[in-house]
Amino acid sequence: MVGTSMEKRIFKQYEPTICYNKPPSAQVDPAEYDNKRLETLSGEIVETLIVPKRTARTWTMQAGDLCRITVCEGSQVGDMNFWNLDNIKEHFYSGKTRQLHSTHLKVYDRLWSNFPHLRPMATLVHDTLADYGIDEHGGALHDVVGTRCDDYTYKLITGKDRVGSCHSSLTKAIVQERGMKEEDVHDVWNIFMCTGFTRDTQQYFCKPSPARKGDYLEFIAEINLLIALSACPQGDVSVVVGEEVPDEICHPLKVEIFRKSNNN
Repeated sequence: MVGTSMEKRIFKQYEPTICYNKPPSAQVDPAEYDNKRLETLSGEIVETLIVPKRTARTWTMQAGDLCRITVCEGSQVGDMNFWNLDNIKEHFYSGKTRQLHSTHLKVYDRLWSNFPHLRPMATLVHDTLADYGIDEHGGALHDVVGTRCDDYTYKLITGKDRVGSCHSSLTKAIVQERGMKEEDVHDVWNIFMCTGFTRDTQQYFCKPSPARKGDYLEFIAEINLLIALSACPQGDVSVVVGEEVPDEICHPLKVEIFRKSNNN
């Protein structure tokens, strides 16, 4: 029984237990997906688009298509949303993806959809930054932890109104390009972003992205997808949210969609 003693309480220490055992559907055969990747890359490019800096764009994918997102000019992070193309009520679920895989996605990890669907939407198959791993401060890449930057939180921090965030960019893109609503924007996959938690206060931190011109990642669609990507107005995330972000640290991102040819 907890008493009223002023002595410092001593807590029993336990070894950590991984809360979620990975179900078979969260595990893929690397050789199978390496072959899928190579077969699709040997097909044709069916769409190429540039997401200009500080904006967002949308595109669609058929199940089996491969998407390559490239840092095409300078270091830049991106915030991504995913929907089932045939039913936008089914969308990316960052929290369950985090529980089934980890806080930061690695090659052969999958992106999962919300309840009641809970199925893989896409599988990460290649990452030129895979060797970054976990750095000395616990930082890693491609997190499913942080939410998109938004103007509502900006006002909480600064007291100022603003329109210029991943949330506002994603909203504008899906409203104008797809006839959707702000409420359809959801928590994101932060690509090329280096993040972690401080060991002393457990606060979410960012570091300047290590991504450089030519770096890219690839994922394969498991279902027909509608995707939105924001080229974050924080650029390489070297500036604290609330401070002025120089335009020169913001860059576009390139998107290419590959489709397996009928001859493969």
